[in-house]
Amino acid sequence: MKGKKKLFRNFTIFAILIILTFYILLKDQNTTEIFNIVASAKIEFIFIAIVCMILYIMCEAINIGRTLKALNEKSSFYNNVKYALIGFFFSAITPAASGGQPMQIYYMHRDNISVANSTLALLINLTSMQIVTIGFALVSVCFNYQHLNKALVILFIVGIGLNLTALILLLISILSKRMSNGLIHISIKVMKFFKIKKIEEKQEKLEKELQKYQTSSIYIKNNIFLMLKVLLTTSLQFILYYSITYWTYCSLGLSGHSILKIIALQALVFASVSGIPSPGAVGVSEGAFIQIFSEIFSSGMISSAVLLNRGINFYLFVIISAVVVMISQLKEKKQEKIENKPD
Repeated sequence: MKGKKKLFRNFTIFAILIILTFYILLKDQNTTEIFNIVASAKIEFIFIAIVCMILYIMCEAINIGRTLKALNEKSSFYNNVKYALIGFFFSAITPAASGGQPMQIYYMHRDNISVANSTLALLINLTSMQIVTIGFALVSVCFNYQHLNKALVILFIVGIGLNLTALILLLISILSKRMSNGLIHISIKVMKFFKIKKIEEKQEKLEKELQKYQTSSIYIKNNIFLMLKVLLTTSLQFILYYSITYWTYCSLGLSGHSILKIIALQALVFASVSGIPSPGAVGVSEGAFIQIFSEIFSSGMISSAVLLNRGINFYLFVIISAVVVMISQLKEKKQEKIENKPD
């Protein structure tokens, strides 16, 4: 019951953020004109954009399946796609995408995949995503810094800082037992300073989580080739994701800017907002998009471009992934009834 209340609260916050975002986006605009532009978008480019998003999900599924297979776990491609979509949904509706991985681990456990192995598979995937996000963004900013105003520079630095911090913590917890133990002591001192309650309980929980990660260090060190394959797949995954903005650009009948230029700018947007602790970075993503792409899309087109772009690479797949979650829940309840049915 407590879990359902928390899920309802997160979804309510998510819905409120969407309403506020669209209100701010459309309040001073000619909404009829905006929706007419969206309706007149070239369908072939919209189709390509949706295919790119489907391939994005499949790339994550491939990485999950690849790592689970290396750990001697059996998982079908269908199930791996399901885990990817479940992660997408819960990451979208929880602050800082904090609910994605725990729910993926839960559903994998329901499919008889050990928690240790599912944790490792997702840990490798998350680490790879952080490396690609930071790498693409740093390369992009070298050539496109002129698109950032003072506010965006601060947002970009904060975003890179948060992603880099997350990456460092992941690597420390995996590769260095001494450093991760030191990390626990620092965390405990910080909690004592702020007079956090039940510190001993939280310390025990931290130690258990870090021990879980440390058991994977030998595996990772001895399987560099696997990590390289995951990194390459993640790189392709994010190129596909970033390219959706280019296909949105083409669908509106625009030309003059290359796909590489637009992919690079979208990398700046994603890195800037991905660390923001709001569900799905709703509101912040739209605002950063408008600022960074203001020279790519005309003032009359930018609102329509936001609607199309976020509609394809986020809102559409939140709906699709929500359906997958509901179907999975119904199947789970049905299975529980069968298991609990008296002989």
